[in-house]
Amino acid sequence: MVTSPPSVVVVTGVSRYLGARVAARLAADPRIDRVVGLDPHDPPAGLLGLLDGVERIRADARAATEAIADLGAEAVVHLAVTSVPDGRHGGRAAMKEQNVIGTMQVLAAAQGAPGLRKLVVRSSTAAYGASFRDPAVFTEDTEPRAVPRGPFARDILDIEGYVRGFRRRRPEVAATVLRFAPMISSTAETSLTRYFAQPVVPTVLGRNARLQFVHVEDALEILHRSVIEDHPGTFNVAGAGVLMLAQAVRRAGRVALPLPESALSTGASLLRNLGVEQIGLDQIDLFVHGRVVDTSRLIREFGFTPRTTTAAFEEFIQAHVAGSTLTADRLVAAEQALLDGIRRVRAAADATPDRVPVGSDRS
Repeated sequence: MVTSPPSVVVVTGVSRYLGARVAARLAADPRIDRVVGLDPHDPPAGLLGLLDGVERIRADARAATEAIADLGAEAVVHLAVTSVPDGRHGGRAAMKEQNVIGTMQVLAAAQGAPGLRKLVVRSSTAAYGASFRDPAVFTEDTEPRAVPRGPFARDILDIEGYVRGFRRRRPEVAATVLRFAPMISSTAETSLTRYFAQPVVPTVLGRNARLQFVHVEDALEILHRSVIEDHPGTFNVAGAGVLMLAQAVRRAGRVALPLPESALSTGASLLRNLGVEQIGLDQIDLFVHGRVVDTSRLIREFGFTPRTTTAAFEEFIQAHVAGSTLTADRLVAAEQALLDGIRRVRAAADATPDRVPVGSDRS
C-alpha cells in the first residue's frame, strides 16, 4: 500500500551497521525532509561518512519520549536491538536493558507522539524458537512450540509482545514488524558472518541444520519500503531456499569442528581463547534444529523478492575467500586421502589371520 512518505523520521541504533545504513538511505530519499538518528553512542569512524545527511542526537531510550515528541516524528524505525551480549559493555544485563526496556521506552514515546503515522520494528526469525517439535516451515502465524533457551529469542518475544500492545493503543498507526533471518553480505559484520569467516567452525556433532539468510541490501530495501509505504503487519524476511550447515561450511572453505552440544556451551570461553567466535544458546539451538520460514506474505505485500539464501551466502564467500583454509581442490584431495586411508586399514584387517584368543585350544 503506497501512501505519502513521512516528512520526519526517527531511527534508533544509528551507531551500528544496520541503523547507520538505514538512516543514510532514508536521508538520501528526496521525499523525506528530515532524518534524525537517536543513539547513546557515537558511531565508529567507518560509519560516520554515511551519516552526513542525518541529524544525530546522542541519547538513550529514556530520552526518547521528549525527543520523538519534540521532533514531530511521523515515523519511528526502531533498530536498537542487539543479538549477542557483550561482556565488555555489561553482558546479558545490558543486552536486556537495551532490547526489552529500551523498546518499552521507545514505544511509550511513540504512543505519545500525536503526529506519528508509521512504526517499523526490527525483529528476528528467532521469535519462532528452535526445538524438535518445530514444523518444517514457519509462517508468520506459527506460535513457538517451546520457550526459547537463548536470551536473544526471549527478548524478541518480549519486544513483539510490546508492539502488539502498542497496536491496540494506537490502531491508526501502521505498525510493521520485520522478522529477519540472519543477515549476510560481503560487508556486514555480525556474529554469524564472523562465525563463517573463522578458519575453524564449531558445529554440533551429529546435526546438520537447515539455514536461511537474507542479504543486507534486501533487508535495507524492505526497511526503506516499510517507511515510505504503509505495510502494517508482521513479515518474515529471508531469501528463498536453504543451505545445510555442513554445506555452508564446505562452500566457505572452512574446517568444521564437530563438538557435542553440551561442549559448545561449556567450552565457549575456551573456543574464544583459541580465536574461535563464541557461540551462544541462540546459535546452538539454531545449529541443532535449523529454521526455515515462509516469505510469501512479504513478497505479496511488498512486491519484492529477496535474492536467494544461496546467492546471498555466495557473495559473502567471495568477499572472504582470502581467509579460506581449504580451496575446493585441496578439500577434494583431503577427502580422497581420508577415503584411501580407510580402504588401506580395511584391506590390512582383511589380510590379517584371525588371532587366537589367549588360553584357547584350536587342536
